[in-house]
Amino acid sequence: MISKKYLIVIVGPTAIGKTSKAIEVAQNYNCEILSCDSRQFYKEMSIGTAVPSKEELSAVKHHFIHNKSIGDKYTVGDFERDAIQKLDLLYATSDFAVMVGGSGLYVEAVLFGMDEFPEIDPSIRVEIQNNYQNLGITYLQENLQKLDADQFEVIEKGNPQRLMRALEVCLQTGKPYSSFLTKNTKKRNFIPIIIGLEADRSLIYERINRRVDIMIEDGLLAEVKSLQNFKEINALQTVGYKELFAFLTDEYSWDFAVETIKRNTRRYAKRQLTWFKKNEYTKWFNYNESSKTIFDYIDSKKTETEI
Repeated sequence: MISKKYLIVIVGPTAIGKTSKAIEVAQNYNCEILSCDSRQFYKEMSIGTAVPSKEELSAVKHHFIHNKSIGDKYTVGDFERDAIQKLDLLYATSDFAVMVGGSGLYVEAVLFGMDEFPEIDPSIRVEIQNNYQNLGITYLQENLQKLDADQFEVIEKGNPQRLMRALEVCLQTGKPYSSFLTKNTKKRNFIPIIIGLEADRSLIYERINRRVDIMIEDGLLAEVKSLQNFKEINALQTVGYKELFAFLTDEYSWDFAVETIKRNTRRYAKRQLTWFKKNEYTKWFNYNESSKTIFDYIDSKKTETEI
């Protein structure tokens, strides 16, 4: 019998404990981990992206952490290609691999593939960019909400690059950006087993607030200062960085900047859950569920596919 291959996927909101659970799972199944957190790709960003500690990285081999620089152009399609190639290599010596992260679009790209997006007329792109420069991010948010309410619900609303990308597809095609996502599932050589970690919203928010405090104590401001000359780069249009850039230019007070990081991270966690809950094949566990219970579930799904 040909040995089947399994991709154990661990998803959930930020600060829920995905990294530690992924390490336990990988150790149990003697396999390696693919990070699917698009913010952790960039080697200049560590504290604000909650990159696994040295101890965690040494416990199990990780891939796609600090593999790019903030100046590199790296799309979800690039990640899909690279992740599939890496899985092919890992499956040569193991029946299992673990993928962990909170970037929903990147998870879906690996599981189902990315659809082909249309070519964008340069005049449309220029018009959107000019309107953004003149009218601000509110222009992008309001127009995307009108043209694609589904995508607006889950998109990172403070990231102008992602907003502009979605908006230009809407204007080019007259169709919602979300209608182009995962329309045609690609055939994969692995069977996914998807684990979701969750908790009461109040507890998630408490964990987020505590994580932000720890990031500040660990030197997040110094990290952001070191990147101040690159603050317009797309990779840095993200929570934890943009708020402290605003502090460094005296747009925000210190207390307001920190509270805004917490608020925006809580909003991001809410969007993550909205995205991941759409997948009916995800088995949800409380964040502090015993590892044995999760292993038993994985083993049961593996048995099902072998019958």
